[in-house]
Amino acid sequence: MTNPLIHELFQKTRYLSYEVNKTLKDYNLYSSQWSVLNCVYRHNEMTLTQIWKYLNVEAPTITRTVNRLAVLGWLDIKAGKDRREKIVKLSTKALETFPTIENSMNVFENEMISALSKEDQQLLMELLKKINKE
Repeated sequence: MTNPLIHELFQKTRYLSYEVNKTLKDYNLYSSQWSVLNCVYRHNEMTLTQIWKYLNVEAPTITRTVNRLAVLGWLDIKAGKDRREKIVKLSTKALETFPTIENSMNVFENEMISALSKEDQQLLMELLKKINKE
């Protein structure tokens, strides 16, 4: 039988992804794209390798997402030290729009955790960090 805790985590993950996508719909973005934009914003610029390692997502997935965001005008990509390395930073459009999207996401996140006290949030964070394969 499946562990009910793991099942509940998967259910909440799907629910959160669905709700994030609804929040981001006004900006024509998806949660996976927001994750990349937010990551790059926090680090100013990053290589594709740094992004996939940071987000713990497979390299081809990050490459596709970054290329799509570049086509949509959210990211600028430039060559790195060697021709295989790509450096990514937010475009001017993204830098101008980012605060508005971030505000929408903050409202969403606060709604999602509104039933949790600060102590509950801290405890949940500690417990989630204990879930590991090793």
